[in-house]
Formats: sequence, C-alpha cells, structure tokens
Amino acid sequence: MGIDLPVVWAVIIAFGLMMYVVMDGFDLGIGILFPFVRDREQRDVMVNTVAPVWDGNETWLVLGGAALMAAFPLAYSIILSALYLPLVLMLLGLIWRGVAFEFRFKADPHHRAFWDRAFAGGSYVATFFQGVSLGAFLNGFPVEDGAYAGGALDWITPFSLFTGLGLVVAYALLGCTWLIIKTEGPLYQRMVALARPVTLALLAVIGVVSLWTPFAHPDIAERWFSFPNIVLFSPVPVLVLASGWAMLRVLDANPHVAPFVLALFLLFLGYSGLGISLWPNIVPPDISLREAAAPLQSMGFALVGALFIIPVILAYTAWSYYVFRGKVKPGEGYH
Repeated sequence: MGIDLPVVWAVIIAFGLMMYVVMDGFDLGIGILFPFVRDREQRDVMVNTVAPVWDGNETWLVLGGAALMAAFPLAYSIILSALYLPLVLMLLGLIWRGVAFEFRFKADPHHRAFWDRAFAGGSYVATFFQGVSLGAFLNGFPVEDGAYAGGALDWITPFSLFTGLGLVVAYALLGCTWLIIKTEGPLYQRMVALARPVTLALLAVIGVVSLWTPFAHPDIAERWFSFPNIVLFSPVPVLVLASGWAMLRVLDANPHVAPFVLALFLLFLGYSGLGISLWPNIVPPDISLREAAAPLQSMGFALVGALFIIPVILAYTAWSYYVFRGKVKPGEGYH
C-alpha cells in the first residue's frame, strides 16, 4: 500500500501551523502584555526572554505557507485570494513589531516610549488579524470554477472579528505563562496574577466559539454530532474544563513550567476541534484534500525536501532554547 501523500502533507501543514502558534504565540503575547506592565526595566526583561529566539519562531509560518503552495496549490490560491487583506495586515503587524523590537533597545529615553507602543501595537495587529483569518477560514469561501468568487471584504464578519479578539486572549495567556517560566520577583508575581483572569477569559472565548460555530455552520454541526465524530469530540470540552481548573489550581502554588504546558494543551484542544470541524476538507465548505492536491509526483518530490528540512528546524530550535534556558534577570540579555 502506497503513501497517502495528501494526508501526509495535511499533517505536515497542520504540524507547521501548530508549531507557529506555540513558538510565535508567546512572543506575540509578550507584546500584548506590554500595556499591563509599566516599569521600563521589567519591559526590558520581558523582551529579553525571547530576544535570542524570536526570529526563528516565525520559520514555522513560512513553512506552513510554502507547504500549502507546494502540496495544495488550489487551496493556496483560493485562501490567499479570499484573505489577502487580513494576511497583509498581519504581515505588516509582524514587520512593524520586528522593527520596534530592535529599535527600542537603541532608542534614547525620549523615544523609548514610542517604540514600546509600536511593539505592543504590532503584536496586537498581527495577532488580531491571524484570528480574523482563522474565523473567516471557518466561515468558508464561495468558489466558482476553481477560483475564489467572493468579495475583498467578505472576511469581515462578527464571527471572524470575535475569533480575532479570542486569539489575542489566547496569546496573552501564552505570554503570561512563558514569563512565569523565565522571570522572577515582582514581574513573576505580576504574571501569575494576570494569568488567572486571562485563563478565565480564554475559557469564556472557547465556550462562545464552541456554541457559535455549530449554530452558524450547519455542515460543521453535522460533523460534530454525527457518529463516530461525536465520540471522538466528546472528551474535548471535558478536557478543556479540566485544564482550566488545573491551571487555576497550579497558579496558587508557586508555579513554574506547568501553566505554560496547560496553556499549550488548551490551544491544542482548540486546534483538534478545528481539525474535526474541517476534515477531510482543506477549503471550507466542500473542497477536499484530494481535490486541492498537487500531482502526486510533485508532492512526492517536495516531501523529500520537507523530511530533510523539518528535523533540521526542530534540532536548531531545540538547541537555541536549550542554550538560552533559565531565568532572565534585569540587566541581562539582549543588547
């Protein structure tokens, strides 16, 4: 029996996007948390916790986009056409926060506040439009003759705007829990205190999205509540509530790594729900993996490169995080 290349590439793309959410989510979360921390020295520590690794975190976004183009060119053309504006705004936010990241360390005290606001603003814009793109993707796209048939602003819906705000909350929790691992003293205590309301807000967001999605999308509701999907999906809400409860308990006991792991688990549960909602389609509402797939020869050729480069990315990522492990103290880090 041969390899099912469309499924293999779907797993690679899903893995790349999940790695992006994990890796870039917490450093975007640090920018989102900037308005809640006024002390300049504490802000420097926050940024220094990701300074050695933040550039590499966005590798996974590039991998996901390139893999989509190589393996599913039809899906790539439809999704990029439908989401051109929010994705451009997301990229502008990422570029702006990257510029602010570097300039804030070199600016004189008079201009430091401007670059702090730019760093926070770029983080909010990039995260919000990522979430908007996700919501618009779930809403689905009109397609005629293999091309996007909707308007340039069809991505603006109440649901997509809410998912944009929801992702801001999710990344804020990742940022809080990352800083719990990497900081100490007053900043550590501040992050522990912030993590509690952010966790409750994320649970509320997950609840609203979980109710809104099947009501707004009957095709997704049919997938959720049909057999055997209902059996596969039924543990997810229980695990979400259990993870939220565990998070609140852990935050009361001088936490270290556990909150970050639980935050990642909450995001993974949401991601699994997305997969159950869409499978086996890659472009909602009704374009499947096999309909959008490239020729098998092309997919096989590209797979050779992917199987070489992904372990390399994982290895240098793991090494960089290992080298820069431990707490970051004031006055130490990026210069």
